[in-house]
Parts: sequence; structure tokens; C-alpha cells
Amino acid sequence: MYLRKVEGPRSVTLADGSIMTRADLPCQKTRRWVASRKAAVVRAVSAGLILRKDALERYALSDEEFSEWETAVDLHGEAALRATSLQRYRQP
Repeated sequence: MYLRKVEGPRSVTLADGSIMTRADLPCQKTRRWVASRKAAVVRAVSAGLILRKDALERYALSDEEFSEWETAVDLHGEAALRATSLQRYRQP
């Protein structure tokens, strides 16, 4: 089996005890962002699996967009990333 050389860790242990690997990240070509994919990227960056800069480049995200995802998760949990719940969690 051949393992490709990558920068940083191959896996991390999350706060809930589960293990997240690079294979758990969404595909690099992802254009349709559902809540579970957004949450996976936010978890990976916060756990140190990938760097924020690398996530922004890999998924072609703006810094503002990713900051909104992080803020939503910090304030209201991963449910706030759902598009149908956007009005419920939006700041006035």
C-alpha cells in the first residue's frame, strides 16, 4: 500500500472522541455545500487536520464565508449551517 506524502497529520481525535481523517473531508471539487460538508471542514480546521488557508484554497471559499460557518457553529451548533434554518439563527 502506498501512502502519499501530505503536510500535517493524517488523522486527529475530535473532542467527542471520534477520529477524523483526511478521507472524511469533502471532495475538492465540491460545489454544493450541505450542512454536513460544511461541518466537516469546520471540524477539520478547528482540530488541526488541515490549515485554514489550505481549506480556503482547496474549496475555493472566501475568508468571510468560512468565518460565517465558524461563527454559526460556535454560537448555535452544526444545525445552524442548514440553509433551511438560516433565518432562525441569523443575527438581527
